[in-house]
Amino acid sequence: MITLYTFGPNFGLPDASPFALKSEVQLKMAGLGYRLEFGGLQAAPKGKLPYLDDDGTVVADSVFIRDYVEKTYCIDLDVSLSAEQKAVAWAVERMVENHLYWALVYLRWAVKDNFDKGPTHFFDAIPEPMASEVREQARQRTIASLQAHGLGGHNSDEIADQARRSLASLSGILGDKPYLMGDAPSGVDASVFGAVAGLLSPVFDSPIRCAAEAHPNLVAYRDRMMARYYPAFA
Repeated sequence: MITLYTFGPNFGLPDASPFALKSEVQLKMAGLGYRLEFGGLQAAPKGKLPYLDDDGTVVADSVFIRDYVEKTYCIDLDVSLSAEQKAVAWAVERMVENHLYWALVYLRWAVKDNFDKGPTHFFDAIPEPMASEVREQARQRTIASLQAHGLGGHNSDEIADQARRSLASLSGILGDKPYLMGDAPSGVDASVFGAVAGLLSPVFDSPIRCAAEAHPNLVAYRDRMMARYYPAFA
């Protein structure tokens, strides 16, 4: 039995992490049986979730989880794509995961009002006064990661402007198609869905969410993917 370790539902989403959503949707696309285990961060091989345990074979990172699933179970999530489409899909995935994801981290963790509505509650099980110290340490570590990535060196308007450009690019690639590459979902849709659903979460207020909402095809895409893979959340 495949076990996928994730954070679990939060912020009105099936999972708080776009990467956890990505890996679970890809397991659904592959038609494989699996179970979810919430938590497990302390045992995560690379210190992050998600990771997968397939009867003792442990795989960390959503990119390598997909590689493992496709190679082990002889599945190609991009079987219907041309070589050019596969190249575009990979480029889009990198934009989503190396840029839009960090914009999502910024609006959740660096914007204090949003942090107080969302990530602060990750630490509610810790007794006070320790909880306050742990919360602030986690927030400062995350802000430091944003700085190290480079996005955190910009001001809020500059971050929002870059996110708008990426969202406009996604909207342009999607066009009037039901899925990013055409009539059927492919592997990249799991990545895009995770990011777009996170940015559209009504829990968090930001110009970036407004920018996502300004593209009706992205909103409809989020709804379409949610209905297909998480009907209970649709």
